[in-house]
Amino acid sequence: MSLQIKVCGMKFHENIMQLVDLKPNFIGFIFYKESKRFVGENFNFSEIKNIPPKIKKVGVFVNSSKNYIFEQKEKYNLDFIQLHGNESPEFCNELSKYGLQLIKAFQIDSDFEFSMCKSYESSVQFFLFDTKTSNFGGSGENFNWKLLENYKLETKFMLSGGIGLGSIEKINTFIHKKLFAIDLNSQFELEPAKKDIEKLKIFFKKLKKLKL
Repeated sequence: MSLQIKVCGMKFHENIMQLVDLKPNFIGFIFYKESKRFVGENFNFSEIKNIPPKIKKVGVFVNSSKNYIFEQKEKYNLDFIQLHGNESPEFCNELSKYGLQLIKAFQIDSDFEFSMCKSYESSVQFFLFDTKTSNFGGSGENFNWKLLENYKLETKFMLSGGIGLGSIEKINTFIHKKLFAIDLNSQFELEPAKKDIEKLKIFFKKLKKLKL
């Protein structure tokens, strides 16, 4: 089965609709005010209401309150909540009790202990492994994927961090039975939150051809 694709950091209506035509599996919208890709205070529901149900809408939050997460989830009919900050297992468990579908992101470097993910397994659907930065993602940099050999848990994960057109061969040679999806963002941007659709088309086509 082909790897699924998540394109994150969308904001502009026409760009979103162009991406929808490529049929990604997930589209991410960032609700973190410090991000260059923050959707903004006046992001209109009409921007995303025409996204087909098969494409899952992901809201990305960083150390947000439960109330803020619930508000945005209801307002924009989000399918998944991605927690990209320092959220605790207890916080995730509390959200999951309300039926929220969760993706918990972790920032990876050589000191990361994958065993810490275990306490999140009961409350999340997927993990997302990204490059460690001071800005909670969007660095455009890879981390050492060899570190993922230390991931032994059952929860499937999304792979993020500086993945671009030049990453196809690397993806083709990377083997991990729990790899579920590739997360794309800054390497496909014309400007923050505006994606280069032609580059994405090429990536989608090449990824589907891989024998994984």
